[in-house]
Amino acid sequence: MLVPFESLADSSRVWIYQANRSFTEEEIQEISNKLNIFIEKWTAHGADLKASYEIKYKRFITIALDQQLNAASGCSIDASVQFIQQLEQEYNVDLLDKMNVSYKQGEFIAYKSLTDFRKMAKQKAVSSNTIVFNNLVNNKAEYLSDWEVPASESWHKRFMN
Repeated sequence: MLVPFESLADSSRVWIYQANRSFTEEEIQEISNKLNIFIEKWTAHGADLKASYEIKYKRFITIALDQQLNAASGCSIDASVQFIQQLEQEYNVDLLDKMNVSYKQGEFIAYKSLTDFRKMAKQKAVSSNTIVFNNLVNNKAEYLSDWEVPASESWHKRFMN
């Protein structure tokens, strides 16, 4: 059951998938259409799931699920991962690699391997003030307040001197 993202409870679970490149406007439209269809049919043991999504900065797909109605099951989570894997293949994009970091350079979103990000921190090319994307947030409230934060307020701080 697809609902507006804003209408989901703050406790709604979120999954964030970051792309290794920006999507084109055409790809965003196509992916949005596919997400609409997927979420409309997404169920857990035959029960509707109240869910939504956002695509931000042409790079991040966030799926949110209000578990107050029905919680995700192992099978429904597997279905969402399979859906994301299909997007990866169809658009030749990496969405599941958690060993990469996205951060802001002005208005530009940069994407680096964790190793490169660590080197950049040592070289002071990024700092504790660099805005990073903390894709480890668990719910909508954290997503809204703690997803896009200075590195000093995220797990990324371990790389800063």
